[in-house]
Amino acid sequence: MKRKQEVLQDVVIKFAGDSGDGMQLTGSQFTNNTALMGIDLATFPDFPAEIRAPQGTLPGVSGFQLRFSSNHIFTPGDDCDILVAMNAAALKANLKSLKKGGKIIANMEGFDTKNLRLANYPEGVNPLEDNSLDNYEVIKIDVTKMTREALKEFTMGMKEKDRAKNMFVLGFLYWMYNRNMETTVQFLKEKFGKKPEIFESNVKALQAGYNYGDTTETFTTTYKVERARMEPGVYRSVMGNQALAYGLIAASQKSGLPLFLGSYPITPASDILHDLSRHKAFGVRTFQAEDEIAGITAAIGASYGGSLGVTTTSGPGMALKSEAMGLAVMLEIPLLICDIQRGGPSTGLPTKTEQSDLLQAYYGRNGECPMPIISASTPSDCFEAVYEAARIAVQHMTPVIFLSDGYIANGAEPWKFPQSSDLQPIEVKFKTSLAEGEINLQPYLRDEKLARPWAIPGTPGLEHRIGGLEKQNITGNVSYDPENHQLMVKIRQEKVDRIADYIPLQKLDSGPEKGKLLVLGWGSTYGAIKSGVAELQYEGYKISHAHLRYVRPFPKNLGAILKNFEQVLIPEINNGQLVKIIRDQYFVDAKAYNKVMGIPITKTELVMKMREMLGSNN
Repeated sequence: MKRKQEVLQDVVIKFAGDSGDGMQLTGSQFTNNTALMGIDLATFPDFPAEIRAPQGTLPGVSGFQLRFSSNHIFTPGDDCDILVAMNAAALKANLKSLKKGGKIIANMEGFDTKNLRLANYPEGVNPLEDNSLDNYEVIKIDVTKMTREALKEFTMGMKEKDRAKNMFVLGFLYWMYNRNMETTVQFLKEKFGKKPEIFESNVKALQAGYNYGDTTETFTTTYKVERARMEPGVYRSVMGNQALAYGLIAASQKSGLPLFLGSYPITPASDILHDLSRHKAFGVRTFQAEDEIAGITAAIGASYGGSLGVTTTSGPGMALKSEAMGLAVMLEIPLLICDIQRGGPSTGLPTKTEQSDLLQAYYGRNGECPMPIISASTPSDCFEAVYEAARIAVQHMTPVIFLSDGYIANGAEPWKFPQSSDLQPIEVKFKTSLAEGEINLQPYLRDEKLARPWAIPGTPGLEHRIGGLEKQNITGNVSYDPENHQLMVKIRQEKVDRIADYIPLQKLDSGPEKGKLLVLGWGSTYGAIKSGVAELQYEGYKISHAHLRYVRPFPKNLGAILKNFEQVLIPEINNGQLVKIIRDQYFVDAKAYNKVMGIPITKTELVMKMREMLGSNN
């Protein structure tokens, strides 16, 4: 049968099903396949909050959104073109995000009486049969039945066969978008090579899905998205937590410091521990501690001993680490605290994204306890941002908070990764001997950065003691003197403030240097802001975008930039945190746009807010 091929510029697919349906794996494989074709992409995995919610229920729906395009893109898309719904709950949870006229690929077996009841549809109502989906193109496929038919010659049980139905769907989509299946076959071989029956059954299901599309006369059109016009180079698909792990390894190699990670597993930071534990060949040591406090204090000990000490966590874990963070500030040693933010407070929304730890990072410790804060903006940006955080920590002798979030951590995008020679070296100076005229080591004698010396314990002649009690200036002796305490508080603050002399000035991401509106962002709002601002710039509006990597201290010219605009808008996935700090420090009447739903801000809603502020005049 002859079919027509349609070329598309931009496609958004949402894979959705029960948490046991393999939607994350399916989405990841389609993502890797897309990346290898040189097509630009962005992803948004959406995990259920429950470890194992009841099968078929709304809390158990797991989703994976993928946008791929022949143009350069910055978000995983606001609305979907295709929704893959493996059951009724998946359809109900995600239908609102499907474009009118979009395609629904529905697994018919997931819409039986039991699944409809579990998804809280009224008795006797089936959305596949009641004309409620007339505004969409519905493709009904009995995925479960056809997967079982394809695997009828295999001796495994029915439950094991049903696990391959996600491969059937993936095969069908590979056919629909003119893809080669070889990358997934290779993945399956590496994953299940030692379990031949599982490997062969998954490949068989994958091929069955592809052949179903190829031989069924129902489908008359296939689609193709051309390679994106991107800067030449070698790219790979990377997730935020992966890039973060690679950035830490790079910082370790370029500084010559062994990397030590002391951590306790917590969503969505655990993957950093998993990734780093695979890289012992680079001298990485990972320690899964019994709790958050043990994780950070082990990292402090490693740093005291001359390593690049790192601890990873999320908001609830950083709360537990706060006392030890204060110890690191008092000790003035290099330490990285990587906070991968999630919805809160308390246990909150463990698998949902939020930017709600900024004020905690600024102020969430006892006493006057200033720490530099670095923020990543995209998955690939985690590499450079955490590399810079490590540089600041070791060169300024201070703990540094690195902020990412669940959206960045689990999202993926193409990454033109650097060569080792492209990275700026991280110079580390250990104190190895007493200077002329010194009788004893002065642990708090400072350089021009106000950084104290880093002397590794056991170095002959450099015996010293540090601890959590207030220190006498220079000598490091315990001091309760009021004037000395005020002096040390001011010095510790000045040391953080002085970092502004050693970081780049703030640049505009786009737009004129002066105008009607500046949209100032930090973290994972980058893609939505960049896309929305670009749309209005194209229409002729005098609007600009600036995005912060250095959140404490701010770049020295940020205040001047803010005053060049009539209005400032700060979008955040919280209840208004950066906007409070900006108003406090610069006396600017910045406006907030806040969303606290556990999901990212979309370009569409942000454009509406920007239009409202700009009015009808350009």
